[in-house]
Amino acid sequence: MSVEVNLLYQMMRIRAVEEDISGRYSEQVMRCPTHLSIGQEAVASAAGLVLNNNDYAVSTHRGHAHYLGKGGNLKAMLSEIYGKETGCSRGRGGSMHLIDTSVGFMGTTAIVGNSIPIGVGLGLSCKLDGGNQVACIFLGDGAVEEGVFYEAVNFSAVKKLPVLFICENNLYSVYSPLHVRQPKGRNIFEMVEAIGVTSSSGNGNDALETYNLIDNSVSCIREGSGPQFIELSTYRWREHCGPNYDNDLEYRSEDEFLKWKDIDPIATLYSDLIDRGVINEQDQESAKRKIADEIKDAFKFAEDSPFPDASESYADEYFLN
Repeated sequence: MSVEVNLLYQMMRIRAVEEDISGRYSEQVMRCPTHLSIGQEAVASAAGLVLNNNDYAVSTHRGHAHYLGKGGNLKAMLSEIYGKETGCSRGRGGSMHLIDTSVGFMGTTAIVGNSIPIGVGLGLSCKLDGGNQVACIFLGDGAVEEGVFYEAVNFSAVKKLPVLFICENNLYSVYSPLHVRQPKGRNIFEMVEAIGVTSSSGNGNDALETYNLIDNSVSCIREGSGPQFIELSTYRWREHCGPNYDNDLEYRSEDEFLKWKDIDPIATLYSDLIDRGVINEQDQESAKRKIADEIKDAFKFAEDSPFPDASESYADEYFLN
């Protein structure tokens, strides 16, 4: 399967999973908050194809796509959202605490910016090991307003760590637009460049452009160039937290929403591949059926799995006497 066809498939799979989560959320069985990445699938899909299994990745509260893109187990992810023992955090963490060490996905967190120093620590371990592993840190535009971001970027630059920072700039931190949070006319990637980290920017809704940017940055890191930073413009379709749409809250306009929806990364790549004869409609339908079958099986697994035993409520906790 070519990179571009694989990109399309991975984006379709991520969106289908999250749309099913959205559709089932009202059943009141998933009792943890969920932050969906519908509309932003290109970044996670591209990064997942570039990174190796033994590369590390950490993410944010909006981490489903990154987990799946990196190869995280779908059954374990859905089980975690259902609070089941078979979940990737044994049902203790929910949607915002996903981990699959078997593919180097080292965790997500509900605290903005909290995974950034963890990712830098992983990058330091990669350098100490002397191999060519890369630590990838997914973050949002809001996380660059946290002090730990600057400390982590500076440390990465000073120590020349094999760290890739991927900033998904979707313009909003909850309901606050970029212009009320950061200085007018300042580009995030240029600010990071000034700290001493090679930085670039691109269209996060263009899957191939995103793939090429990430592939180039990872290659540079593996060659010993030190940390890299990529700012990718993109847009979430759904509400900040939850399965619905929230344009009625008027923190963003319907016109803005529709403008971004018109450059849907999946539809854009699909049209391009159809026009060039790389795929046909039968290929697309076959892929959809395969994805639907996988998702149906994964939800059944999650629903049928047991809840954690109450006697183990404090297992793996640390106490000071």
